[in-house]
Formats: sequence, structure tokens, C-alpha cells
Amino acid sequence: MTFTPVLADIAPAMHPLDNFVFTAYIIVLLAIGGIVSYRRRHSQDLFLGDRSMDWGNVGLSIFGTNIGPTFLIATCGAGYTTGMVTANFEWMAWVFLLLLGMVFVPYYLNTKIATMPEFMLKRFGQGCYTFMAFYSLLGTVILWVGGTLFAGGALLSQLIGWDLMTAIWVQAVVAASFTITGGLVAVMVTDSFQSILMIIGAAVLSIIAASHIGSLDAILNVRCGSTPPELTWKLLHPAGSDNPWYAFVLGYPVLSLWFWCSDQTIVQRTLGARNLKHAQGGTLLVAFLKILTPFLFLFPGIFAAQLLPGISDDKEVFFKLVHTYLAPGLVGLIISVLVSAVISTLSAGLNSFSTIFTLDIWKRWIEPAAGERRLKRIGQVVTLASALIAIVFAWLLSKAEGTNLFNLFQGIIGYMAPPVSAVFALGIFWKRATARAALWTLIFGSAVSLSVGICDITNCFADATGRDIFPHFLLLSFLLFAGILIFMLIMSLVTAHSPEETELPTLRQTYGSDPGLGRMGVVGWGILAIIMIGIYLFFQFAMKGS
Repeated sequence: MTFTPVLADIAPAMHPLDNFVFTAYIIVLLAIGGIVSYRRRHSQDLFLGDRSMDWGNVGLSIFGTNIGPTFLIATCGAGYTTGMVTANFEWMAWVFLLLLGMVFVPYYLNTKIATMPEFMLKRFGQGCYTFMAFYSLLGTVILWVGGTLFAGGALLSQLIGWDLMTAIWVQAVVAASFTITGGLVAVMVTDSFQSILMIIGAAVLSIIAASHIGSLDAILNVRCGSTPPELTWKLLHPAGSDNPWYAFVLGYPVLSLWFWCSDQTIVQRTLGARNLKHAQGGTLLVAFLKILTPFLFLFPGIFAAQLLPGISDDKEVFFKLVHTYLAPGLVGLIISVLVSAVISTLSAGLNSFSTIFTLDIWKRWIEPAAGERRLKRIGQVVTLASALIAIVFAWLLSKAEGTNLFNLFQGIIGYMAPPVSAVFALGIFWKRATARAALWTLIFGSAVSLSVGICDITNCFADATGRDIFPHFLLLSFLLFAGILIFMLIMSLVTAHSPEETELPTLRQTYGSDPGLGRMGVVGWGILAIIMIGIYLFFQFAMKGS
């Protein structure tokens, strides 16, 4: 699913009440960020907040970081065109949040790392460390910072009629202001506020849209785009459909091992937790919150298929719902929700970029003897610089062809995952994995995976009819992952361990020093598993039209 902002004027003039609500949101957000930053003014830890965050802030911050502006619009549009199948991206996530909290985070906290490249240093030595540092910076500046800022600016310009660059500057200044002064703590606290706002605002839109349909029978028989009515509410579609079940089952784990378990922007929130118990509690909280996301962001699009048929451009579905069914004041609330998604994701990206650059580039190569106070200043300067880079990047995107660029972003998201997922998975679960094998896997795996991804997105291997010869991108991601994994397995078997490598303790040994949530965690994840199995059974077999 892709989303391409178009700077068309599709929104009416803002009502004074909407302006009041939006202005109040900005004031409250800046006040929260300012208060937290003031209280943290004497702290030298800009990057992990002195590892002081509780489980609620960890969970809400991960949730807010995940819900970006393109997510909101694209998910609503996906509901309009394909129905319930897109919910798999949300409802399968709990398995990998379980892995993050119960398997990966214990290792991360046990080794006392601050960044994902640093974990590569601990496990595989300098070569993998260097590669991951630059790879992570590339992904952060393109996916989390530049792309988010451009998408958010385009959305805001559509909704309230601002000039694109004005919208981009406003969002960059707001996000950078408390990120520079308050670091990770300010980012996570403001994320928590914005996550609650997003949940409330999206719930209002979903409930109002459902109320206008009027009957359960009409809801059950909604036809979404070219999706047959009998598949509208199905989560698992048969082989031969546009979204076959096996593509999700095989490909989604590849993306999720990278996104949820080894991406700096997501994992950094757990590294800022007080201890393992709070880190695991945060991942459990966000896993429960992921239950809500299809109801909040996908359902309005499905309802719109019944209420507003004939919309040719699925990215306009969200806007037309807002301006057709929401009263003054509520429109301002939804605009605040969209800006919340931008600010939350952008501030997370800025902080992650600053953390990796300062700790893995500056401290390693430029100023190894730098103390905490010096590193904090460098981190603040880097945060400001990355915000300016994001503004320039967003401006360049505004001058280019949006469709191809946003397709490329989606390709990068899908095709960055296989090599990193393979190396992290084998690095943690297989002691025989060697540093040389990991480095060559990262180098050649990334080259192959990104090359295939670009070819897939640009359709450079289309057949005579113009149809792409590649399979579903999730299935292609799995095939790449499988090939890369086999490559690393073979390379590890024919190479020796390096003196730079550190053998990780077993998971039992890791828990021996810190039990984390213990039995409470097992019960919590067990309850969530039962709920998710029930949801899948309900939508697959009980939601049937006439």
C-alpha cells in the first residue's frame, strides 16, 4: 500500500472552532514538551533518558511512533479498496512484539547497549558495527524523518490550506523544539499524550461513520473496491487473490523482525525503560493497543465504501469522510490527530538519528574521549541538523514526482528488512553464526534485496502486457530472506569465529539476573493470544454477508 500526497485543494476553509481546537493542541503539546525539558535540564543523558521511563510511556511511545501520517491515510484508503485484509499488518504484530519484549530486549538490556549498531559491535565486532551504523542512519533519515515530514506537510496543506513549505517548517520546528531540549524523555512523554489523542480522534471518526450506515446488514455487505463482498471482512484471502494468505504468513515475519525487533527508532523506547520489567510491560501494552488500530483507522475506510462510493483516489477517502460527516470542532480534532502522527513519528526519528550519529559515529571516530555533557551538546546540534536535512529532503520531494518516490519508500521499507532480519535472528538464536558471515550477509544481502526492491517498485521487469512479473512483495521479501539466511548459514559453517565476537548468554542465563515480568508476563501474553485467536476466528467465519 502506498500513499502519495497531492497538493490539491480538497478541503473547505477552516471553521473558527477548528482553528481553536488545533491551536489548543499545539499549545498543550509545546507546554508538555517544555515542562519535561525544563525538568530534565540538568540531565546529561539525551538519548536514553537515564533509563527512567515506566511501562506506560514505553508502550504509548512505541504506539505513537508507529502511527505515522501515511499510515493514517493509507490504512483508511486500504479499507476502502481491499477491506479487512490490511488488518493483518496490525493484528499479526503482537507475535513480534512478544519476541521483542521477551527475547530481544532481555539481550539488549543485558549487554547495556544504546543503539542497534552497538549490539552488532558486541555480537559480531567492528565490521558489522560500521555497516549497521550507516545503514541505520540511511533508513532513519529517509523513512522516519524526510518522508514523514513531507507527507505530514502535504496533508496539513490539504486540510487547512497552508503553503506546503510553511506546513513543513511548522512541524519541523515543533518536533525539534522539545526533542533538542528534552531528548528521549520529552519525546516519549509527548508521544504518550499524542497517542491518547490519536485513539480518541480516530474513535470519534469511526463511530460517526458507522452511525451513518444505519444497519448491520449494510455493514456486512459492503463492497470494497474490486474485493468481492464475501471477502470484505475476511482476514485471510485464498490463493490466487490479490492478497493471498500465504504472502502474509511467510512475508510479514521478515518485515516485522526488522521493524519491531531491530529498528533503532522502535527499540530505543524499550532501551529507555527503568528495567526489564517496564520494558516488557511497555511491549505488552502496545501489543494490546494494536488490537484497536483496525477498528480506529481501517473501519472508517470500509464504512466509506458504503457511504461514499465512487472515490477514484483512495488517498482522498479520509479527507472526504472528515469534511462530510464531522461537525466544526471535530474537524480540528482530526487535524490535530494527523499532526500528532507527524510530530510523534518525526520526533522519534530525529532522536534516533541523533543517538546513532553521536554515539556510533562522533564518539567512535571523531571525539572518543567526549564526556556525557559534551555528547549531549553534540546530540542537540545533530538533532537540529537532522531537522534541517529533513526540511531540505521534504522540499526536494515536493519538486519531484511524488508517486514514484513514495512507491520507492514502500520498497525500501519492504526490502531493507531481509538482510537485517537474517543477521539479528541468527546472531541471537545461533551461537555458530560468525562475524565474517554476518558482515558479508549484510553487504551482499542488502545489495541484492534493495536492487530487487527497486526493480519491483519501478516495474522494470514487466511482461508484454505491462504486468509486473514479481509476486506479492511480502512473498518476494520472504524469498529474499530465505536465500540470505541460507547464505549466512553456509558462510558461518565455512568460516571461523573472530576474536572480536562476543558469545551471548542463553536466554535462561539472561533472565537469571533479571526475571522481568515473570509469570505476570506469561499470563498477559497468554490472554492476548486467546483474544487474537478469537478475533481471527470471528472475522474469518462469523462476519458473513447475505
